[in-house]
Amino acid sequence: MPHKPVRFVVTSLALGATVLLLATSCAWQPTLDDPEIAERVRAPQDGESSRGLQVYPLRNPAVRELEQAAEAARAEGDFDRAGALLERALRIEDRDPELLQRMAEFQLSRGRWEQAESYAVRSWELGPQVGEICRRNWQTIALAREREGEVMGAAQARERVEICPLEPPERF
Repeated sequence: MPHKPVRFVVTSLALGATVLLLATSCAWQPTLDDPEIAERVRAPQDGESSRGLQVYPLRNPAVRELEQAAEAARAEGDFDRAGALLERALRIEDRDPELLQRMAEFQLSRGRWEQAESYAVRSWELGPQVGEICRRNWQTIALAREREGEVMGAAQARERVEICPLEPPERF
């Protein structure tokens, strides 16, 4: 039977290792096999440039600055700061479809599929439901559903991508 001091040291080491293991598992963030997933959402389909009618709301300058700062933080790899800046912008303007879509794309890039889909759906509901932002909404929803294993839901979302472009009327 080991002496009490030896048992105490062994128990302390085991407890310390367990605490360390738990602490590191809490800080884990999922990484994607495709780090450019948000760029896939923003890129026009089939190499085309944006076509059709685009609807852009007036933007709050403070929100615009926060978005730019979030993009800079993301480019530097500071994802926690980028997320915090986007959340701050959403506290100012929680019904901005473009901002909601940016948050959806951010969540998508962090591997948070359900949150990405939720933000994209809300953006679509509040947005113009046509044009480039509509396409990005449904592309985000499709990718999130695909990553969650919802094959049918992803296919339905991809079909919606096709009906987003709205051609402007011909002018004579």
